[in-house]
Amino acid sequence: MKRIFDFLWPALGIIAVIFSGWLLYQEIRSLSASDILASLAAIPLHRWVLAGLSTLVAYGALAWYDRIALLHLNKQLGWGFISVVSFTTYALSHNIGASVFSGAAVRYRAYSTKGLTAAEIGVLVALCSFTFLLGTVMLGGIVLIGEPELISRLFDIPVWPGRVLGFAFLVGVALYVLGSLLGLKPLKISSFHIYYPRPAIVMRQLFAAPLELLGAAGIIYFALPQTEGVDYFSVLGAFLGSFSAALLSHAPGGLGILEFVFLKAMPNVPAADVIAALLVFRLLYLLIPLLFAAITVLIFERQKFMQALKRHR
Repeated sequence: MKRIFDFLWPALGIIAVIFSGWLLYQEIRSLSASDILASLAAIPLHRWVLAGLSTLVAYGALAWYDRIALLHLNKQLGWGFISVVSFTTYALSHNIGASVFSGAAVRYRAYSTKGLTAAEIGVLVALCSFTFLLGTVMLGGIVLIGEPELISRLFDIPVWPGRVLGFAFLVGVALYVLGSLLGLKPLKISSFHIYYPRPAIVMRQLFAAPLELLGAAGIIYFALPQTEGVDYFSVLGAFLGSFSAALLSHAPGGLGILEFVFLKAMPNVPAADVIAALLVFRLLYLLIPLLFAAITVLIFERQKFMQALKRHR
């Protein structure tokens, strides 16, 4: 069974990339490379700087995810170590795909050196994933209430289900907060206990999760032209839908899926401008962090190798 799952996730990712690539081709086949290059060249320098700052905000919030999970586990680790582990984890998992599994492997390798058990790291991974989900649901609810037309662009349905879904999302978040305030009993799975986060932890989640998503969406917003139909709220909604679809697909980097959903969500923006903005996003949020993450892993593994050599001398 394990061998089946070892092949299942990569296979799903490859299928998702092929299918989304075909769909994306149908959307942009009329574009030329010169159109996209012209859109990239039109981005002012100060907008590049703002996109870069948005990247720092996003990765800073991701480090906060890990910090919150460690506080939940009553583990005190330095911000520097947490930031490096979090940055490396997300830079690799966002590019590799199947982020829960790839992220768990990186975190286990790093946090186990600080004395965390496999069970504790499992809770940490789960809480970080839930924090992201919480932020997506909360911001998604706000966007769907404020701009329910977004769901009509993605699916051939009326506007009102979008607003209903938005209210349902916010009710779900409110129930989660209420459960923390009431101090619900832990969930028991065999001998394993999952404790409900304390109110102080939940309040941190409510700030950290939206901050990461707002920063990531900001990269794309600042890379798009300042024209009619391009406002931050619309970009945020398109980003939430496209990034969630990319993660659910398990495709490496959400390749093709991110672009296809984003184009569908913003039909009034020139396709060349959208593709150019998403190239900036991939560069700042995915590719440059991947390079630094790879260097970090090499340095970490070299240190561990040298320490092992010293112990055996």
